[in-house]
Amino acid sequence: MNRPLRDLRISVTDRCNLRCTYCMPREVFDENYAYLPRAELLGFEEIERLSRLFIQHGVQKIRLTGGEPLLRRGIERLVEILARLRTVDGKPVDIALTTNGVLLAHKAQTLKDAGLSRITISLDGLHDNTFSKASGSTIPVATILDGIAAAQSAKFPSIKVNMVVKRGMNEHEIVPMAAHFRRSGIVLRFIEYMDAGSSNGWRMDDVVPARQILDRVATRYEIEPIESNYEGEVAERWRYTDGAGEIGVIASVTQAFCSSCTRARLSTDGKLYTCLFASRASVDLREPLRQGSSEQVLSDLIASGWIRRDDRYSQLRHAAMATRNKIEMSYIGG
Repeated sequence: MNRPLRDLRISVTDRCNLRCTYCMPREVFDENYAYLPRAELLGFEEIERLSRLFIQHGVQKIRLTGGEPLLRRGIERLVEILARLRTVDGKPVDIALTTNGVLLAHKAQTLKDAGLSRITISLDGLHDNTFSKASGSTIPVATILDGIAAAQSAKFPSIKVNMVVKRGMNEHEIVPMAAHFRRSGIVLRFIEYMDAGSSNGWRMDDVVPARQILDRVATRYEIEPIESNYEGEVAERWRYTDGAGEIGVIASVTQAFCSSCTRARLSTDGKLYTCLFASRASVDLREPLRQGSSEQVLSDLIASGWIRRDDRYSQLRHAAMATRNKIEMSYIGG
């Protein structure tokens, strides 16, 4: 479909310290859940080698995800390794990370010092009862807000906060979240509840469409649409007309953006996925990597996996598709 490869998302762990209902519901990911053995996870040197090959195919941005990436021991060292990489035209590779923020207060400055370019924090509500319902935990919202404050103190050039909106869970927090992050320099993005993975019991009735989200914000603040930052940006951007900043909506369910998707995903154990809603991997890269395959062989595998890509799940989504088995988001990154 002639979609270029520009973005690489790397899941560095399949573990998380929250149990968000839309990603790792506690009834499935309980104390008996079998996580990947450490030996199956890609090592930092393996991640670096594969990242270099993806860059040769056009990748300009790398985002570290999970699970919760800050649970990966030595994550700052991996950031430092990747921050040295350059694109094919010699520019620094943009290194970003998505975190739930639980551990961020203690790691924000070291991540920035290691070369992290941008950071995104997930936060689904400002009140403890809402956050507890969404995250499946007793961790207070103040912990996440402290992490966000630490990221601001570290002076990251770009800080975003993602809020997944699920009907009956947290849609009442849309306006309070907008009010909280106005004039903060932080971009708040509202994400439609998606049927990623096979464990979250997704129903279309639980989706609050992006249009309704924007309408709620507009009941309090006047907003207007603005141009995207770059081709293939998934968030639709809006700004407050009084100059108080901007918000975004990511509408994978109601306004699919498959035709402009430029993302590849590298799973925790080194498999290439070309869609968040995939049922199977396109290519296994870890095994040939560990068997000593040449750079050319590995590069050809990456190319073949991407060229064969025909994913457009969100454009075709219907009830039968939504119930098919899909790889869990904690394994391939959100």
